[in-house]
This record gives sequence, C-alpha cells and structure tokens, in this order.
Amino acid sequence: MVTITPIQLQAGQVFHALSDPTRLELIQRLAGGEQCVCDLTDALKTGQSRLSFHLKVLKDAGLIRDRREGRWMYYALNEEAFEEAAELIRMLKNGDSVTRTAKRRC
Repeated sequence: MVTITPIQLQAGQVFHALSDPTRLELIQRLAGGEQCVCDLTDALKTGQSRLSFHLKVLKDAGLIRDRREGRWMYYALNEEAFEEAAELIRMLKNGDSVTRTAKRRC
C-alpha cells in the first residue's frame, strides 16, 4: 500500500490548481496585486459562480488569500505558497525525496 504524505497531498492540490487555464489567468491577474472579486469577474468576462469555483480551488490549494471589506471579497496571491511550490519542484527535479522517508536500498 502506498502512503501519501501531507507534502504529497499538498503538492497534488497545488498542481491541480495550476492545471486550469482560467486559474492561471487569475494568478496572472493577482500577480499585479490584490483585486476585488467584482474586478476579476469583469476582467475574465465570466459568471460569478464559475469564478467562485476557480477561486475556491486556488484558495484550497493555499495559493491565494482572501479578505472581506464590506460586501466585497478581495483576493491576493499567497507568496509563501508559491515559494513552497518552487521548492517542491526543485526537489522533484533533483530527485530529492518528497516523502521524507529513507530511500530504498535495492
């Protein structure tokens, strides 16, 4: 049986979140700074429910943060999460263990 570590689970969520063109567009827009959900809806020319779904995926993966101001939600990139994702990619590239267990000797 394969044991999934918390690091591997988080990596799966991050890579899933990054696998959709709409979510990549959201990330690119948020790279310029915090934005109101109303501005994101207008910029992406999409419905509120579709946008909410994509924002939830990004938030669940830890890639964005949100805050409420009055009746509006504002979203921003979680810079730390992107640094962690870059470190994970570096580990994968270098063949480092992301399971944090001893390497097999066979």
